[in-house]
Amino acid sequence: MSTALPTLPVLHSEWIKIRSLRGTFWSLISILLATVAIQALTAAAIGQAEESSMGQDPLLAAFYGLNFGQIAAIAFGATAFSAEFHNGALRTTFTAVPHRTRFYLSKISMVGGLALAVGQITGFLTFVAGQAFMGPYALELGAPGTVRAIVGSGLYLTVMALFSAGLTAVLRSGVAVLSLLIPFVLMVSFIVGEAVGGLGQFMPDRAGQMVMRIEPHGDLGPWTGLGVMALWAVVAVIGGWIAVRRRDA
Repeated sequence: MSTALPTLPVLHSEWIKIRSLRGTFWSLISILLATVAIQALTAAAIGQAEESSMGQDPLLAAFYGLNFGQIAAIAFGATAFSAEFHNGALRTTFTAVPHRTRFYLSKISMVGGLALAVGQITGFLTFVAGQAFMGPYALELGAPGTVRAIVGSGLYLTVMALFSAGLTAVLRSGVAVLSLLIPFVLMVSFIVGEAVGGLGQFMPDRAGQMVMRIEPHGDLGPWTGLGVMALWAVVAVIGGWIAVRRRDA
């Protein structure tokens, strides 16, 4: 089992790949830039209009920018993996790292680790930047649920990136994953949620957002909701591992 674990040289090579691919690297940076900027601009524009101007749940509204940052997280996970499926890159990778499980775990670990680091910074800055423009309606950093929501928002972005990465390994196409997931989290989840009633709360994005709500919404609590989202990602990551192990390069 230990022979399949990531090693520092393989992890370092995965970091070099991500850093050298401009689209992938800027997708990672855009998680932070898009989320914080949109949150601050929206709060500055309408945050003081009335108490519920940004949403009925003030804590969830404090992370409104995540609706856009999650797109960057999806793009990061997808492009980090899709580069392996162009121009014979995967064959070259398997020549350098013959153990496919080690390669896959190293890739997933690097995607997850980077997304987690950027996600946690993003969650904190999004909350602080947005609340700075909320005037009398601002939430204090120590208010009930705020620390949980800040940490949870970073975990949400991390899980979304891993979900995207796993699906890309299964489908072998970043374009397919982007075409599938972006409409899914922006539109389909809400449409299906309204159509099927309570089952909609188990959609990955809606379940994960429970961790950013001030009060429970539906049957899922903050951490159980995030756990449901994590299960979606685990299934995708395992599916990707099976695909990488069994398919020809």
